[in-house]
Amino acid sequence: MPDNLSQWHVVEVQGGKLALNERVTPYDLNTALFTDYAHKLRTVWMPEGTSAGYGEDDFDYPVGTIISKTFYYPIAEDGSVLRTDDYSQDFTQGHAGSGLNLDKVKLIETRLLVKRADGWQALPYVWNDAQTDAVLEIAGDAKRLELVSESGDREAFTYVVPDFNQCSGCHADNHAKKAVRPIGPRARHLNKGYGYESGTENQLVYWQQVGYLTGLPDLAEVPHNVNYKDASASLDERARSYLDINCGHCHNPSGPADTSGLMLYGAEQDMRKLGVCKPPVAAGTGSGDRRFAIVPGSPEESILNFRVESTDPGAMMPELGRSLSHEEGAELLKTWIASMPGNCS
Repeated sequence: MPDNLSQWHVVEVQGGKLALNERVTPYDLNTALFTDYAHKLRTVWMPEGTSAGYGEDDFDYPVGTIISKTFYYPIAEDGSVLRTDDYSQDFTQGHAGSGLNLDKVKLIETRLLVKRADGWQALPYVWNDAQTDAVLEIAGDAKRLELVSESGDREAFTYVVPDFNQCSGCHADNHAKKAVRPIGPRARHLNKGYGYESGTENQLVYWQQVGYLTGLPDLAEVPHNVNYKDASASLDERARSYLDINCGHCHNPSGPADTSGLMLYGAEQDMRKLGVCKPPVAAGTGSGDRRFAIVPGSPEESILNFRVESTDPGAMMPELGRSLSHEEGAELLKTWIASMPGNCS
């Protein structure tokens, strides 16, 4: 476990940018996990001559694979961090392969998932203020920041870097096996176009072309989530994709939240298990004194909305990874539930 991120030679500071090393491939997700409005640079690297085997729910990554995720914010002139969906100024030449422009962004942390012979290892690295390197922080960290919206509104918050056990808590999405594994780089999240230096290409096809993926079926047979902001997709697709990436790693039949009976992963079809008219297994602050997870037509009576909108550590969901409420995601879920027919009488 190297003390410094630079010792991995995956992403390194070079000439005023955070550059990707040779064969380190950037990727993106259809809908990403919300982390206090942070932007993310995601990469994957595999040893020469190895590749991942395709699986609909999980890829069989080779030993030696390194998956990185760098969390950062665009910055304002006064040093505040910006709340924006605009990535256009983040990279030196407009695409992730060209590296992050360190004059335009504030680096917070880089998390690594490393495939060892006995399984995945999660390692959190925290960037120094000079943005020259990041240091391994097994105990995690916390950074006080001020977030500035495009309208000029300011909000102080504490960005929390998870400790080693918290990393494992989210990435061990099978409660029985308790094995850490990647959440984001799976078929349904990766099945989308991406703007590489060579042009736009479907990510799964590109991985196959560069030798990082074998066994890829015809794309028509590959599942895919949608971008939760894509107005051309149905409201149900958008909401389910949002819940899948933000909640599904715990709320699935084998996940840490399996005892709740609330299944929010993408493949769930039973509306009761999805939360419609489902009472909580335990009442308390987490329920907001509401009776059902989802009350059709009434987000203001639904526990799901209460927990997603809350910033109370005893009530908010997800429990880790955020200090702020995701206003756009909460609004989507509110609209989705308000559109549902029926009632819980």
